[in-house]
Formats: sequence, structure tokens, C-alpha cells
Amino acid sequence: MYHIPVMLQPCIDALNIKADGVYVDLTFGGGGHSRAILEKLTTGKLYAFDQDADAQDNAIELLEEFGKKKFQLIPENFRYVRRFLRMAGAEQVDGVLADLGISSYQIDTPERGFSTRFDAELDMRMNIYQDFSAKTLLQNYSEHELHKILGEYGEIKNAKTLAQALVRGRINSPINTIQDLKTILEKYAPKNQHFKYFAQVFQALRIEVNEEMKALEEMLMQMPLVIKPKGRLVIMSYHSLEDRPVKNFLQKGKFFGEVEKDLYGNFYTPFTPLLRKPQEASAEEIAQNPRSRSAKLRVAERNN
Repeated sequence: MYHIPVMLQPCIDALNIKADGVYVDLTFGGGGHSRAILEKLTTGKLYAFDQDADAQDNAIELLEEFGKKKFQLIPENFRYVRRFLRMAGAEQVDGVLADLGISSYQIDTPERGFSTRFDAELDMRMNIYQDFSAKTLLQNYSEHELHKILGEYGEIKNAKTLAQALVRGRINSPINTIQDLKTILEKYAPKNQHFKYFAQVFQALRIEVNEEMKALEEMLMQMPLVIKPKGRLVIMSYHSLEDRPVKNFLQKGKFFGEVEKDLYGNFYTPFTPLLRKPQEASAEEIAQNPRSRSAKLRVAERNN
């Protein structure tokens, strides 16, 4: 198993697993959360989603251990969750878990191009079969488009200046590798904040390449149809861009604006949040697994 599952026990507790229930792990990754769910099932079943081919190799071990009756990996983006669950014969399920963001394995594999620590081609595709990569993006996006994603997804203060620099830079030579990009970024990073600045730019590119925010919103909108009444939705996010739509959806059933009321002043939301504020990793876990430092766990129950 290549991925240390973040907040494993809190996630499993939040799902309130029934031994004969049907559950979904939307982000299989290294299979850590999936294994813990499967160990609690007797006649129940777990469906796991992951579009990453490397994660699919990881599922072989669980398939051999738990069998096809109990476990099925669906090699697709979770934005298509309802369609593929229905194709698998699961109209509604008892609980859904999503551990958002990027897996440790993806970060630690240099040729995937996700990390600033290595030099490799600028890839960042979670689905290696798609054509569009970070290299393609940097070569083809207009200055306006670059400005928008750097500001919106990277929350970069000098996004406009950096967008201009990237467009200028690629005229002289293509921005193909991590080092090509870092050479440009170094000139624009705030003093003593190079690492943070690089991480923000990489986050913006990764989110755009993989349409992460669109996929997240599409997945959330399907949850009232996928989860049974009294079923659980458990979502772990790692930055405010992810956490904000999750929080709004769980509280209001929508991403923007206020909850809509009927003529009598009543309002209905599909979920009831079970935590007043998101749960965070313990100091002990953060010491063992630094990736858990920014994790925020939100839990909700499906209303009738």
C-alpha cells in the first residue's frame, strides 16, 4: 500500500458502517480507506472509483483478498459516479467517502510532474490517457486564461504579472519541464516564500488540467440521488477551494447564495451536517503524516 490514509479512524467512524451495507470510496488511491471499509463488511459491498491507472494496479490486492462479490473498482472519474453505480446495479448506497486532492504516490512519482521537488516533464494528469497536460496548458492558454486560473485556483497575488511572464517566456523557448517553469517563477516569488509560491502555481495548474473543481461540484450534485435517507456523506478536503463548495453544499444544498424557502418560509436541504465545524487531524497524526496537517473532514447525513 503506497498511501498512508489520512484520518482513517475518523472517516470510518463517520461512515457508520453496517456490515450488510453498500458503500462507495470515490478516491481509491492506495486503497487504505477502502481496506478499512471492507474489513467491516460481511455481506455488504464496496464500490471504489479512481481514474488513475496506478491506483487500478493497487486494487488487484484487495480483489484477491476480498473477492468480486464484496469489492469492485470502477476506473472512472468520480464526476460520473451515479451513471457507473447504476450500471453496476447500485441505485442507492448507505455511505460515500471522498478523500479529495492528490495522493502521496502521485506527488512522490517524479515522472507524473506533480511535485516541485523533482525535474520532469510538466504532466499533472490524474488520468494518463487524456491528452491535455500542464505542458499543453502552458503552451496554449492565453494571458487572460492564465491570469484567471493563477488567481482563482492558486490564489496568487501577482497573477497578472506572472501570466504575462509565462506568455513572454514561452515565445523564447517552450515551458516543457518543471525546471523550465521554476526558472520563470523564481523571478516573481515573494522573498523567502519560493516554496509556497511554487506550490500555489502547481496547485492552480493541476486543478485546471484535471478540472477538479468542476468534477467536485458535479459529484456533489449527484449525492442526494446516490445516498439513501439516513446514509452518510464523508468528505475530506485539503484547501479552502475544495472545502468551500463542500461546506456550502452540505449546509444549503447549493454552492452560492442562501437556502431557498417555500411560500410558508420552510426550506429543505438534502443533507444535515453532523459536525458544527470540520474535524482536523490530531497532533500525533500530523507528526506521523505531515500531509494530514491541512485536512478538513466534513460529515453529513442524508435527510428523508
